[in-house]
Amino acid sequence: MGDLAELARSDPLAVLDRAQIWKALGRERLPQRREGPRKGPRAGRVGPPLHVALSSERWAGVDEAGRGPLAGPVVACACVLPPGLEVPGLQDSKALTPPARERLFPVLMAQALDVRIAVVSHHLIDRLNVWQASLLAMSRAASALSVLYDRLVVDGPWTLPLNRPGAVQEPLVGADARIACVAAASVIAKVFRDALMDELDAIYPGYGFAHNKGYPTPEHLAALRARGPSPVHRLSFAPVAEASG
Repeated sequence: MGDLAELARSDPLAVLDRAQIWKALGRERLPQRREGPRKGPRAGRVGPPLHVALSSERWAGVDEAGRGPLAGPVVACACVLPPGLEVPGLQDSKALTPPARERLFPVLMAQALDVRIAVVSHHLIDRLNVWQASLLAMSRAASALSVLYDRLVVDGPWTLPLNRPGAVQEPLVGADARIACVAAASVIAKVFRDALMDELDAIYPGYGFAHNKGYPTPEHLAALRARGPSPVHRLSFAPVAEASG
């Protein structure tokens, strides 16, 4: 079993730094951050320009992936990009194809001043509800950042409980499509969670996790009815509860 699957199956709440993220994904070599501006890869369609922090400020962004699926964890990422950094092709993860996200991922991991991921398991989602689990994941990821920042931009209408009293937070609905550091967090969280669901697909075949990533597609719902829930399904979600009898 890979590190990703172990996270999803047994650890209710895990927080990973850059090296741990890279190791969990089984990548060969951790990318080194480069000083100064760098051009990113071509990635997906070109959307509206994203707002970046001014040269005198450091902004952190936080976003989550996996609130809607019927199985697997919620994954949140918080990252701090260098002030003024523009990464060509960077957009909200939902606007990018999987290959585009994969091309951007090592660039973002290399260029970020700091990056953290929090993984909240399906067990904890069932215990707390997915809304609270998502807030917990974003809060833990942002609280784990070791680099000082001037502002935390949160994708959503809420502020987060942090271990940094007085930290400036800016809640913003749709921030992942408007603010570069939040878009970066959305891409990193999505790539990490997708890889995790690919591993779970190998352990629990028949549900199509590698394709649907746990979302309630017709094929996934049919497999649920035929097979019943897997050990990583969220029992508090209605379609899963119905399939479990």
